[in-house]
Amino acid sequence: MAGPTASGKSAFAVALAREFGGEVVNADSMQVYRDLSILTARPTEAEMGGVPHHLYGLLAADAPCTAGRWLGWMHDLLPEIWTAGRLPVVVGGTGMYLGALIDGLAPVPEIPPEVRAAVTADYAAIGAEAFAAALADVDPVSAAAIPPTNRQRMIRAMEVARHTGRALSAWQADPHVGGLGKPPVVIVLDPAREWLYARCDARFDTMLDGGAWHQVKVALAAGIGPDAPVCRGLGTRALMAALAGEIEIPAAVERAKRETRNYAKRQGTWFRHQFNPDVVLRPPHDLPESPEVLEKIAEILGSRRGATCKTSAPEG
Repeated sequence: MAGPTASGKSAFAVALAREFGGEVVNADSMQVYRDLSILTARPTEAEMGGVPHHLYGLLAADAPCTAGRWLGWMHDLLPEIWTAGRLPVVVGGTGMYLGALIDGLAPVPEIPPEVRAAVTADYAAIGAEAFAAALADVDPVSAAAIPPTNRQRMIRAMEVARHTGRALSAWQADPHVGGLGKPPVVIVLDPAREWLYARCDARFDTMLDGGAWHQVKVALAAGIGPDAPVCRGLGTRALMAALAGEIEIPAAVERAKRETRNYAKRQGTWFRHQFNPDVVLRPPHDLPESPEVLEKIAEILGSRRGATCKTSAPEG
């Protein structure tokens, strides 16, 4: 199940798991981290409602998590859930993860840690713009597609080119491997924009009231800086900048809210153009937990029972 941030995916996933005897599986690239659980909107114990949840809070703040790593976890986890006679309810807003689960990934070889460390050091030493220019020399397609400030993706493209001698974009043009052998039921939440933006703003206020400032202070005290992967979470860097005295608190809050709204808009556009969903719901006009919606999902699930699934994960 996919949809933009603040669209109600987590609550709907719990409702589906209860209805169909399922377990919720995370497909959000920020919720795999242990730190900053409030700003990454990781479900609380109360929100999990007693339903088993998987792949939440696994990694340290500075640990990279690629789509390939996540897909490897999925290939270990999904057979266990199926064997137990349960339904995996995969939910998140990271389109790259969900796309990898459905269609697989390019067979990029695993990159040695020392290569990644060297490329990361280069990025820090020369800066985003110079690094982007260097990437354009070895992989112009990736350099044109990735914003220079997207540190993780820039480093990923360069490390692949450096280690394999072949551009990441060339690898990505190869046939993909490791996707599901049976079609999932793909559900996309596509809410009304003004409703969604209001939800984004209100949720961020709730995060601040619920301890987000404290979690950011704890992270900074632990040496977690703005370049750590977990700090890509919406609003995190704005709050860090405010605590460092670089911007005023009201400006930081407004920046964080604007960043969240813009991201929600990009997510919605991506899901509308990249997915071929079985069910599209448009809150608040559509109620995801309504009997009509659940009946439709039950019909699709019934038609796909007994299909087989590949369980071999890609390398890298």
